[in-house]
Amino acid sequence: MRERDFTTVFAMAHDAGISFNRIAEACALKSERVSQIARGTAAVTALATVERIAGGLRIPGALLGLAAQPWEDTAVHSTESHHGEDDPMKRRNLLRGALAAGLTAPALAALTAARTDVDQTLSPDLPQDLADLEAAAESYGYGYHGQQPTRVLADLVTDFAGLRPLLTIPQPAPVRARLCRTAGQMAGMTAIVLHDLGSRRESRAWFNTAARAAAESGDNQLHAWVLAREAMVPLNYGAPKAAAGLAERARHVAGHRPTAAAVLAAAVAARAYALNHQSEQARAALETADALMNRLPESERSDTWLTYGEQKHHVHLSHAFTTLGDTHLAHVSQERALELSAPTSTMTRTLLNIDAAACAHHNGDTEQACHRTVAALTALPDGYRTGLVRRRAQDLYEAIPTDHHHERAVQELRDVLAA
Repeated sequence: MRERDFTTVFAMAHDAGISFNRIAEACALKSERVSQIARGTAAVTALATVERIAGGLRIPGALLGLAAQPWEDTAVHSTESHHGEDDPMKRRNLLRGALAAGLTAPALAALTAARTDVDQTLSPDLPQDLADLEAAAESYGYGYHGQQPTRVLADLVTDFAGLRPLLTIPQPAPVRARLCRTAGQMAGMTAIVLHDLGSRRESRAWFNTAARAAAESGDNQLHAWVLAREAMVPLNYGAPKAAAGLAERARHVAGHRPTAAAVLAAAVAARAYALNHQSEQARAALETADALMNRLPESERSDTWLTYGEQKHHVHLSHAFTTLGDTHLAHVSQERALELSAPTSTMTRTLLNIDAAACAHHNGDTEQACHRTVAALTALPDGYRTGLVRRRAQDLYEAIPTDHHHERAVQELRDVLAA
């Protein structure tokens, strides 16, 4: 209170079972802003906002370095009345007094208190926290945005844990489906981060949870998306046959309509077949992926983990064509993907640069391939030179014939990978 640290205040209130929506109503703030403050991504600095929060949450002014709040004298009487028979006349007079100055923060707090007294006795309908969690899942879908993967992971899992109390109590079927859908999205995105960090075992466990939640939600496209994303774990860590099996399951669940999950599943299948030296199947899957992409609705083309934009499509094509040895087509996709990738897309841009290096090796310029890969790895900030990026660079090194391992550029790549 003394430091006006409302991140802690809101987080503690939320942990105690008060939804962000209710805090927002009481303090005359937007729910999204309350959520941001609770997560530490926004701060309260304006004195007027501090005063609204003090009134809304009934925080005595002295604790915040403010003058006594107008409601502090009446609060004692209101509490005494509430614990007794609750005289309607006294309540009426208190409300009239609070409203005499208009819809001030204390007046709104009194109105909220009256509503919530009754609201809490009604049958459960839509949990107010659900909207907050759905919004959080949507925001996480935009990826890292320059943040370290471990920080995103901590925030994701914290919000995912907030679903548990809502899932453990009986809910109407539509609400239960929405809860399971949000759980599937969050678990799937947690698995993606763990995959990117190189934690394969944990990633698979989270994908399993995501698949169960998606299946229970009844959302086939989410279920297909989870399976396709899960296929990228064995795809990127040396088991292309298993990856192809998962990707084909995803294609079956997604169906033949042009959806984000259907395109993703076809593109991942193409990469898996290419790695497994099944070029005919790989090219057929690429043809299907392109056909679906051309018909994909604009609503599913945004650049998020849960949708499938042009940038993501070219990232998949880059790896597939690189693996197939079609370096010209690979370069076309690499250039287009880099054009569409934000400067903060650190991991994606690095993987594309390593693909370009692999193309150079395939075209006979192993020295350039090593230099480009070393440059890509050494340019990475701390916390990124691990997991998937290291694995992709390691794959390139292992593709270089041993009779080249004495060359200076190859030794430099080996040393960077060993660091």
